[in-house]
Amino acid sequence: MDDDRRPEPDEIRRASGANADAGNEFGSSDTTQTFGHDSDLSFVPFGSDLSEAELDAIEALPSGAALLIVRSGPTAGARYLLDTDVTTVGRHPEADIFFDDVTVSRRHAEITRADAAFELVDQRSLNGTYVNGERVDRSALTNGSEVRVGKFRLNFFVSPADLSQAAGG
Repeated sequence: MDDDRRPEPDEIRRASGANADAGNEFGSSDTTQTFGHDSDLSFVPFGSDLSEAELDAIEALPSGAALLIVRSGPTAGARYLLDTDVTTVGRHPEADIFFDDVTVSRRHAEITRADAAFELVDQRSLNGTYVNGERVDRSALTNGSEVRVGKFRLNFFVSPADLSQAAGG
């Protein structure tokens, strides 16, 4: 009967074949797994349903900083401050933003900052990096942009001080 059950959305599809369920008893491999469905990559934007704590965190951002908020994935709700010129994203334990999931490459992407402008740069990841539903090699990040890294969906927010400067000048 277990063969008829539907996989949970967070389950990873494994290779089919005689040894698929046998495990890897001859050593482990450190590989990135690909998504199993095109629908996994669908872009459905989140509404503006931010919690009070998230709104307060965004409001408190100093000029030149930004915030990434994980909206879905194993670490939903996590917040990452972007306040350096280069922030690394990946499955490598030394990444600035560490996503411990097989759908994320060890060195998946970088977020670079020049003054108050942020840009996402894919590092030739297997599953790609997406901004607002489009696979990108490089993309400017704007307030509210949705970023997808593996099965993690995040929203990008800039400092309100930088938003008001951009609007005024």
